[in-house]
Formats: sequence, structure tokens, C-alpha cells
Amino acid sequence: MSISPFAGKLAPAELLVDLPRLVTAYYTGQPDASVATQRVSFGTSGHRGSSFDLSFNEWHVLAISQAICLYRQANGIDGPLFLGADTHALSTPAAATALEVLAANGVNVMISQDDEYTPTPAVSHAIICYNKGRSTAPNSGLADGIVITPSHNPPESGGFKYNPTNGGPADSHITKWIENKANELLAEKIVGVTRMSHEKALRADTTHRHDYLNTYVADLKNVIDMDAIRGANLRLGVDPLGGAGVRYWSAIGEHYGLNLDVVNTFVDPTFRFMSVDWDGKIRMDPSSSFAMQSLIGLKDRYQVAFACDPDHDRHGIVTPTGGLLAPNNYLAVSIDYLFQNRPDWRADAAVGKTVVSSGMIDRVTQRLGRRLYEVPVGFKFFAEGLYEGTLGFGGEESAGASFLRRDGSVWTTDKDGLIPALLAAEIRARKGRDPSEMYKALTDELGEPVSTRVEAKANFEQKALLSKLSPEQVTSTELAGEKITSILSKAPGNDQAIGGLKVMTENGWFAARPSGTEDIYKIYAESFKGEDHLKRLVAEAQVLVDAAIAPK
Repeated sequence: MSISPFAGKLAPAELLVDLPRLVTAYYTGQPDASVATQRVSFGTSGHRGSSFDLSFNEWHVLAISQAICLYRQANGIDGPLFLGADTHALSTPAAATALEVLAANGVNVMISQDDEYTPTPAVSHAIICYNKGRSTAPNSGLADGIVITPSHNPPESGGFKYNPTNGGPADSHITKWIENKANELLAEKIVGVTRMSHEKALRADTTHRHDYLNTYVADLKNVIDMDAIRGANLRLGVDPLGGAGVRYWSAIGEHYGLNLDVVNTFVDPTFRFMSVDWDGKIRMDPSSSFAMQSLIGLKDRYQVAFACDPDHDRHGIVTPTGGLLAPNNYLAVSIDYLFQNRPDWRADAAVGKTVVSSGMIDRVTQRLGRRLYEVPVGFKFFAEGLYEGTLGFGGEESAGASFLRRDGSVWTTDKDGLIPALLAAEIRARKGRDPSEMYKALTDELGEPVSTRVEAKANFEQKALLSKLSPEQVTSTELAGEKITSILSKAPGNDQAIGGLKVMTENGWFAARPSGTEDIYKIYAESFKGEDHLKRLVAEAQVLVDAAIAPK
């Protein structure tokens, strides 16, 4: 992995996206449905692409929006649709396009009160609050939602997510239906799309204003101990990174009387205030120390500081004692704290993690006497458990998490970057130690893991073999000097395919998964026995995987 000379530095002018060209391409490009890269393709976080390469433009949004209208009709979803958008340059035009289609199809659409940007968690929260107590039967007025965002991806990116009636990211059977229908519409050059002018859509009887901001902010006290934070008078700093929560943070500070500084209130779709990520791209990734230089710069000014990505579904935490916390480390701390300080949660509420999250979470969960719910990568796998309260917490290694209200009922079923950030302040207020100090205490007790992620070459056929490997194809009984304790091709939590392989020993593990976009596979590895053991683990993992996918 070669590090760009721009990494960690403010983006020079030549890296900034040309916004007029980008938006023009959105309206003028016509994708060819026979070209795979120009089709609608829903991954774990919706459809993403750029208008520059005909992978995200007006035709895609028209087709997806119409497909969602047809999906709603086919499934008896007749309540309001909550529509949100982040601060990426393509999000505002895409939101306008979506509204034109939704309104023309007679959908009751809830748009933000003052045309504000809307974080992903505010949309999930709105769906859940609206649907509380309603029948889940078809045609019973249930709400769903759309968030227009490519999350932390670069400024030229656009994205489109559908959140069904459970508030969470849509499961694959839903996204596949929408994807197929949208591609049919694309192939027909969108003749099957019903739309009206944007002016008419805004004036339509079915278009309503919703106060996402104040509704969400006023409810935060039911998920975070805001009194404790205020009582401790902590010096808190937040950098919204020009994201959708930029006005939410000042509202939170004012509503709850917190000593909270919003250090950056700029919204600039070039994201020119960002330091460049490791590969030379501007990326609003709260887990990357290269991208988070402005946040890390706050570490000595505040007792806790935090940031979120553009749609505010990911969190970054900085403390004076530890700087930027690795996402896995903070997830472990959050789990340890929450399950000991939420007495009204169900006694059988489980801990949700992905197969590539840290083994420290396993050890913390075991010590707490809780059940581990381990799933493939994708927050959608946590939605049902959070909705029902059988999961207390769901978190991904990429700094996305959500958890239950203080009374044990559902808060959001999609990732929420704001509540983990505020939880860091609650931990500091109630325990007198910041999350970095809490993590150090965990490692003193449970061991200190070291981890890495490496890439290895693999062609299309090899990637296909890797995604379908079965445990029986692995003949090794040892890994890096330790007995192999389990070999997984399906996640133990929900028995869903992980799209690769995970091999575990007492003090280490690796997971290998093919890349969806490049001719490589990725190895995630972790050791509780130090760097030398980790290197050996990775080397043996590569040998093991290469042998398993070698042409027979």
C-alpha cells in the first residue's frame, strides 16, 4: 500500500472537484444499461457512483425512485416516505429529481423543514418514531425512507440508499428487487418513469415539511445521559466535516446547555478543508488518521472531541490521552460501558459485530456474560435485532454503530454517528476517564490486539472461488503456531455467507474476502501475541488462501 505524498495534508487545488462540470454531467449523461459499470448496482450501502463516469446521474435517480414507488405499491407500503440528503454536490440535485418522481407517483414525502441537510440517523429515527405502535400488515400506513448520500466517499461521488419500514438499511432481497426494476427502466431509456416539474412537486399536496433536526435533538436525552454530560461541564469539540449534521451539533449544544464548540461550520462540496487520505483522495473517513488531521489537532484543546462523515452515520473520537481511537477499540469500550450502565436493557440483549471486527469485542462480550451476534459485513444484519431490542448494540469495524435507548427500546436501525460521539462524552463524565484510558484498562485485563489489512492479487475466477470456499477445503490444522479452533464461511450469528473465509485460533484470526471492484482479495488479520505473530499469521493466511483458490 503506497502512501500518497499528499496524505495528511490539506488538498491542493488540483485535487478539488470541478463542481460545475460534475453537476452538468449529472443532468446531461445518459447511461447505457448494457454496460455493467453504468447500471444500477446496490451494494451494502445502496447505489453509488459518479456522474463523471456515468455511474450516478439523473437517469439512475429517476429509475431508482420509480422502482421504489413500484416496490411500495407491490408491498402495501402506503405511509409517508422520509427523504434526506447529505452535503455532497450530487445529493441536492438527486434529492430534487427523486422528489419529482415520488410526488408524481402520489407518495407522501417528508422533506426537511428549512431545506436542511439530513443525516442518515435522523431519517431512520423519523421512520421508527412514525411507525411505533402501528400494525406491520400491508396498507396500514407504515413509513419508509430514502437517504441520498455516498457516505464518506470522495466529493465527486453520489449515493442513494433505501430504508424500509424497519428504519434500517434495506436487506438484499429488497435492494435486488429495486435494482432489477431500475435497470429495466434504464434499458427502456426511462420511458416508464412518471415525473413532474420540481416546482409542482414542491407545491404538491403530498409534499410535507418535517422538522428532522429538533425532533431528533429533543429525543437524544432518551439514548444518552445528557444530564451527566452537562453536569460534568466537559470541554467538548466537534468538527462536522462539512456534513449533514452541521446545524445539529450547535442545536445539541444549545438544547442541552453543553460546553460544546463546533469548530468548523463550513459546507463546501469540494471538501477543501479536509486533509487528504492515504491514497491521495479526499475522503471523509473518521477512521483514517490521514483524513482526520483537523480532528486530531483538537486533542489537547478538549477533554473529548469528535467528528462525523457527510451523512453522519460514522463517528471519529479523539482524546487528549490517546489521539484518534481506532474504531474497533472504541467499539469495545462502548460495549463494555453500555452493557454495565443500561440497567433497563433486556438481560438477554446481545452484542452485534461483523466478522472482520476485533476479537477484543469477543473477549469483552464473554466477560460481560452476553451473547455475541457475529454477522457478515453490512449494517442491515443488525436492523431487525435493534428494532426488536434483542440486540443492545450493533457495530462495524468501519466506525459505524447504533444502540438502544436507555429504556431498551429501539433508537435507530441504521448507523448513527452522533450517539457514539456523545457516548464518549457520557463515558468521560460518568467514569472520570476518557475512552482511550478505558481501552487501556481493557487491554491490561484482556490482552492487547494488533491488527492489519493487506491485499493480494486475484483474478475474477480466483475471487469467485474465494467467495464460495467451504471450511472443508482448508486442510491445515494450525495457523501461526496455534491450533485452528474454527473455520467459517458463514457468520455464526445469522448463518449468512460471509463471501469468503474466516480462520480462528485462540490468540489470532484472519478473514479473507474478495474485492468487489478490483482484482484483489483482502486479508483482515489480528493477533493478541504481538507484531511478529501477526506477520506470521498474515503470511500463512496468504499461503492458505492461495492454495485454496489455485486452479485445479
